[in-house]
Amino acid sequence: MRDFHLPGRSPVLAANGMCATSHPLASKTAIDILERGGNAMDAAIAGAVLLGLCEPQMAGIGGDCFVLFSGPGDAGVQAFNGSGRAPAGATAQALRDRGLTAVPLYTADAVTIPGAIDAFCRLSEDHGKLGLDALLAPAIRYADEGVPVAPRVARDWVYCADVLKDHARTHYLPGGAPAQIGALFRAPGQAEVLRRVAKNGPQAFYEGEIASDMVAALTDVGGTHAAADFAGHRGDPATPISGTYKGRELVEHPPNGQGATAILMLNMLAQFDIAAMDPFGAARAHLEAEATKLAYDTRSRIIADPDHTARTEFMLSEDTAKTLAAMIDPKRALGAAAPLTEAMHRDTVYITVVDKDRIAVSLIYSIFHGFGSGIASEKFGILMQNRGSGFTLKEGHPNELAGGKRPFHTIIPGMLRKNGRTVMPFGVMGGGYQPCGHARIVSNLADYGMDPQTAIDAPRAFADGKELRVERGYSDAVRAELSDLGHKVVIPDEAIGGAQAIEIREDGVLEGASDPRKDGCALGY
Repeated sequence: MRDFHLPGRSPVLAANGMCATSHPLASKTAIDILERGGNAMDAAIAGAVLLGLCEPQMAGIGGDCFVLFSGPGDAGVQAFNGSGRAPAGATAQALRDRGLTAVPLYTADAVTIPGAIDAFCRLSEDHGKLGLDALLAPAIRYADEGVPVAPRVARDWVYCADVLKDHARTHYLPGGAPAQIGALFRAPGQAEVLRRVAKNGPQAFYEGEIASDMVAALTDVGGTHAAADFAGHRGDPATPISGTYKGRELVEHPPNGQGATAILMLNMLAQFDIAAMDPFGAARAHLEAEATKLAYDTRSRIIADPDHTARTEFMLSEDTAKTLAAMIDPKRALGAAAPLTEAMHRDTVYITVVDKDRIAVSLIYSIFHGFGSGIASEKFGILMQNRGSGFTLKEGHPNELAGGKRPFHTIIPGMLRKNGRTVMPFGVMGGGYQPCGHARIVSNLADYGMDPQTAIDAPRAFADGKELRVERGYSDAVRAELSDLGHKVVIPDEAIGGAQAIEIREDGVLEGASDPRKDGCALGY
């Protein structure tokens, strides 16, 4: 139990249904859907679409999503890959011929076909109850009437606004400047898109006027995108992957997401007596940093489009973890992991919902970097993701850019299971930090007996490139110890990531947790 003398958050407890996400309006919308008779999938879709309006710098209908979910009776976890592909005309060689060594972030070269709308439509059809018209109605209303800009969103808006160009400036810089706290952000063009999708399904988005609006915006700035690239998009059901840490099974989405990296990290940390260490001391932070470097280096050589990834089992192997863990010196920091040509990011929204039948959904949704590519369609204001910058231009690499191929993704939903049942859908935002964040939260729960809210609140550190980013929640003494071990310690300008979780307790009560690093909350009924 937390110290009530100090600022903090209590967990949210409810018996019937729960949502946890990074914006209160989305949490409230999800609960409304549950109370109207919708299930967890309905509520997650409704809340996620609204998040794209509440946090437009993070997510939107021009982006991708990944989903894990368990059905009633908890027979197991299913996955859906809602990520898009590069246009058929894209080639790595064309970019190499231009003298490029990486896909440029804020150009049409980085724009892949948005997969989220197809995923939401298909998941609603196959696993929802209320239908798209009911699920999209709240987002349509807010897009027309406006969403008051929340404090963290306003901060990010200023930070990311410079990437917006041409039509995007018209749609996302009302009055020519970043939206301020409390200002109403309206998106009438997106409201019309959602009305058409609610009436006619995904073909309204991927064909006809809306698709033409997106194609025109991209070809005007040199993109190879064509109508056929949009009309041909389909997401895919997927088979989850998993690993076990101290009696808890961590379920992750398979590649092209990086969930296997979190499993590898936990398998490495299992080689050490983490529970005997100070949870907020230098020894634990050091081991976690070293495991991050080694696991991320492995990830960068392997993870790609699932049709091009052949070594996922290598990452899940305990033998691999033991070999890598043996390279960790508890007294000295390794060098940084090999640098990536693929871009990393920190901008994502995450929502988790559990309903009265204990259907659990873990959904993560993003346009990649802040405001994505900075390219928006003229009429409808659809902001296009720059997820294609997750490709490499290295010839022969499994993640090499090619037409019709899906890039490496940072975003990963998570699920914890124990004794054969789902006990906690959860997710960590923060781009490249996410596997480290998954491993840390699972360790906080398993090694230190923290409740989900405490596990989320706990201070974070992240070995990011050549730096060890250490939040202010750590003491100066710990930072000094880490420096002495050879780490280049920095205090990041902003907090590391964000997280949401819902524990399905053994007594049947739902316990929601929401990261104070974001604007959101957990709500139940």
